[in-house]
Amino acid sequence: MKRRKFVSWISVGALASSLPVVLAACNRQADSETTSPAASSEEAADTAPPSQEFESVGTLEQLDQAGQLLNEQAAVGPVLIVRNPDAATELAAVNPICTHAGCTVEWQSDQALFVCPCHNSQFQADGTVVGGPATQPLALYEVKQEADDILVRKA
Repeated sequence: MKRRKFVSWISVGALASSLPVVLAACNRQADSETTSPAASSEEAADTAPPSQEFESVGTLEQLDQAGQLLNEQAAVGPVLIVRNPDAATELAAVNPICTHAGCTVEWQSDQALFVCPCHNSQFQADGTVVGGPATQPLALYEVKQEADDILVRKA
């Protein structure tokens, strides 16, 4: 067998052996896009260490200055906190990752909605979908305040 033919067969073999890995990676991504947020949060709860403790994610002063409080590094996951538009003394805390495209939603105070900048999905302060293409609500966090601190934990 000539060297050129040998090298071409080795190349074909290497490509063929990597195909299952590529297919598996694509399949996992497709599965995660079609999985409901409830199932995703259940799976995350299975893998995450159980913690029923509240975690400090910022202060009321920070919230009032910016109109929203985004903490992407919280141990419970990314958190976006706003004042409830129906009751200004109450806080609303959601996971700001859009359930449609995975972009970070932004609070639009003039509309009293979370809006996804990628495909314009809209969510109320309680996470429910107002306008698509998203069909699943944003995940919620339990939120409370102690003095000036804002504390959250998974709902």
